[in-house]
Amino acid sequence: MEHRLGADLTLRMDGAGDAPVAFTLADPDAAPTAAVVKTVAEPRLFGYLPERPNGRAMLVLGGGGYVELMVGREGVQVARWLNRLGYVAYVLVHRFPNTEHGLSAPLEDARAALAAIRASGTAAKGLGVVGLSSGGHLAACLAAEYPPEWGGAPSAPPDVLVIGYAPISTNAAGRQIVADKPPLPPLEKQAMYDRLQPDAQLLDNPPPAFIVYAGSDPVVPVENARRLHAAFEAKGGSAELHVFGDAPHGFALDTPGLPVSVWPTLCEAWLRQVGFLD
Repeated sequence: MEHRLGADLTLRMDGAGDAPVAFTLADPDAAPTAAVVKTVAEPRLFGYLPERPNGRAMLVLGGGGYVELMVGREGVQVARWLNRLGYVAYVLVHRFPNTEHGLSAPLEDARAALAAIRASGTAAKGLGVVGLSSGGHLAACLAAEYPPEWGGAPSAPPDVLVIGYAPISTNAAGRQIVADKPPLPPLEKQAMYDRLQPDAQLLDNPPPAFIVYAGSDPVVPVENARRLHAAFEAKGGSAELHVFGDAPHGFALDTPGLPVSVWPTLCEAWLRQVGFLD
């Protein structure tokens, strides 16, 4: 069954029809902050309103390896944190790269989400993106070259990026850290990682970025962080990099007692420093 995720508002994106079940959850009875999306027929964008809007909005992209979406821990929970800072926050439930939707589906949905948010009038003073895990890869792709063979009009990148523990390019053929790493299933997912390598395809003068990783991450090598940070420097951008020596993959916002738990506070200070938070 479809779950409304406790949203304060929803935005319709181009191409989103009226399918009776746009997406399914692993546990329909789970709280919105713990929701996991298992299948997606059509993308959906859910908005969360702050008590005191600051005139800016954030698009939140959760992880799940492009085969599921941790839309609670890495979506709704992140949106509520952003609400406390005054942002209108939007959580995207995007399609996955597979035989049904093709390898471009996640990026197409993220681009459509940016367009819908800009058209809504809730981001008059700026629009940023927060992406964690595979959502961080997708976020970085929004500031990278769009594959010309996919067609479509160019779109403006976000004004700021916050990227956490994302597989930027080490899943791409020929650029893996793990020797002889087999292709990732399904085929479309591996093809997407091969085609979308945001560190190698980053636009000139990219938006400011806050990058946070775990040095001990057994799932996403920290080399992804170093590659992305170097790309921002090479392209004339500004990126702040934080690597916590010992933290789990998928640390999100719920690792109390660990040093990595301070990353949202550091990110808030950075957002003020770059002028994206009053």
